[in-house]
Amino acid sequence: TAGMIALCQMSFAAAGALVVEYMALYHIGDYFGQWSFFFYMLCGTLVAMVMGLIVGLPALRLRGVNLAVVTLSLAFVFDITIVGIGFPAQKTGTFIDRPFGIPGSTDASALGVTALVILIIVALVAVGVVYLQRSRWGSSWKMVAFSERGTASAGTNVQIAKLSAFIVSAAAAGIAGGLFEMIYRQGVTTIFVPYASLVVYVLSTIVGSYLVDMAFFGGLLSVIIPFILARLSWPLYIGDMLFGVLGIQALTTGSNLGEDIRRGIRRRNRAAKLEAIADVARSAAKTAVVPIPKGTGKPLLVVKDLGVEFGVVKANANVNITVTEGTILGLIGPNGAGKSTFIDAVTGFLPQHTGTVDLDGLSLKGKSPSFIARHGIRRTYQQDRVPSTLTVGSYVRFISGGRATRAEIDEVLAFFECPTFYSPLSLVDVGTKRLIEVAAGVAAKPKVLLLDEPAAGLDHEQHIAFGERLRQVPTKYGVTLLIIEHDLDLVRSVCSEITVLNFGEVLASGTQEAVLSNPEVLKAYMGETEML
Repeated sequence: TAGMIALCQMSFAAAGALVVEYMALYHIGDYFGQWSFFFYMLCGTLVAMVMGLIVGLPALRLRGVNLAVVTLSLAFVFDITIVGIGFPAQKTGTFIDRPFGIPGSTDASALGVTALVILIIVALVAVGVVYLQRSRWGSSWKMVAFSERGTASAGTNVQIAKLSAFIVSAAAAGIAGGLFEMIYRQGVTTIFVPYASLVVYVLSTIVGSYLVDMAFFGGLLSVIIPFILARLSWPLYIGDMLFGVLGIQALTTGSNLGEDIRRGIRRRNRAAKLEAIADVARSAAKTAVVPIPKGTGKPLLVVKDLGVEFGVVKANANVNITVTEGTILGLIGPNGAGKSTFIDAVTGFLPQHTGTVDLDGLSLKGKSPSFIARHGIRRTYQQDRVPSTLTVGSYVRFISGGRATRAEIDEVLAFFECPTFYSPLSLVDVGTKRLIEVAAGVAAKPKVLLLDEPAAGLDHEQHIAFGERLRQVPTKYGVTLLIIEHDLDLVRSVCSEITVLNFGEVLASGTQEAVLSNPEVLKAYMGETEML
C-alpha cells in the first residue's frame, strides 16, 4: 500500500517461526496452558516487528529499486544466519505441540481443526488490515506511495508513515511464520529462502495484495498452480515462468488483477456514478456575490528578505511579502519568476533559504514541512497530488488531519461543488481534483492556505463560480489565502492586494489597482506596455 518494494518478507516470517519453535520446544513462557501457543505467536510477531523497525530505519532514504536491492541483500544475510542457527525441532527431529491439544497427526480431523483455527486467525488479521487501510494510517501509506510531498504538506511525518508500513508488514509476516509452525510443527530452512520472498512480491504485484480479497486469491494461486502442474506431471518451473511473465506485465502496465476486476465492475456503473457526481455540481446552491475581503489588517504571514539559490541561479532574492489576516493576496508573475519556489521555501521544502518566515509570531525558519503544516500553513500543488486509490472523503479527512467532522467535510465539499464523500477519486477529472484539493485544504482549518494555480483545468463557468467561493473563504472559514494564478481575471475578482515577482525579485506590491496598472508590471508580465 505504501508503494515500497521490500524483498525480505519471508525473513520476517522465519523470525516469527523461529521464536515460536524455540518457546514451544523449551516451554519458555508456558503460562497460559492450551493458549500458550498464541503467546508464542505474539512474541514471534513482536520480534518480527522489531526486525521490521531495524530494516526500515536505514531504508527510509531509499525507494524503488534501491530499496528492493537492500532488502533482498538483507534477506540473503538472514537466510545464512537462519541456516547457521537452525530450527531446534528440525535439528533434534522433534515436533512442537499444536494449541488446544489438537493432535499432531496428519489425519483429516486434526488438519481440519488446525485449518479452522488458522482461518479464524487469518480472518482477524484481514479485518485488522481493512481497518488500518481505512484509518489515517492507511491513508498515509497510500499518500506516501503517490506523493511524499503531498503527505508532508498534510502535516504527516513521511518517515513515520514509511516506518509504520514496514512494521505492520513485518507483523503480518511474523504471524504467518507462527501459523506455519502450527501446521508443520517444525521449521524448515528451505521454506524461508530469499527466493520465496521474490515469489511473494511477484504474486503481490500480479494480484494487487493491498486489496485484502486479492491477497487471499494470491495465496490460493501459490498453492493451486503447483498442484495443477503436479497433477499434469508438468515441471513446476512452468509456474515460476508464468508468475514471472505476469509480474513483468503488471509492473510495466502499472495495473494488477485486482484493479482490472474492479475497473470492469465500475465500468458497468460508471455512467451512473459520473452522472451522480455531475448532479452534485448542478444541484449545489448558488452562492451570493460578496465583495473582495479586506481583512483585519493584522500581519499573519510575514516573509522578510527570503532568498533561495540553486548554484549560481537566484530563484528568489530578498523577497518581502506580508499576508494580512482575512485577506486574499495574489502572487503573480511570468513563468520562471520564482513563485512556486517561494511557496516551497515558506512551506519547508527548501530549508536552506535565507531570510525569515514568521506565522502569527512563530518563526518557521528551518522547520520541517510537516511541522509547518501542523502549525497553520497548508498548500496545494500545480501537479496532481490527489491519489486515485482513495475516495473523496478519505482524502479530505486525511488532509484535514482529523480537524474536520463528517458534517464539516460534507459541507465544504458541497460549497466547492465537489463530488460526494464516498465518490472514488479514480472517477474524478483533473479539474475537479483541483477543487477537491482546495476543499481539503480549507477543511484542515489552517491559518494560511497557499494555492498554486488552483484554477488550472477549470472551464470558464467553473472559474467564475470558483472565484465567487474563494472570496467567501476568509470570512466563512477563517482561512487567509495566498494564491498563485496566471488567470488575471480570477486574480482581479478575488485579490485586494497583489505582489509581482520577476526573476525572483519583488517587482511591485500593493493594491490591485496600483499593481495591475504599473507599467513595469505590464512589461514584465505581458511583454509589452498595454493595459491588461
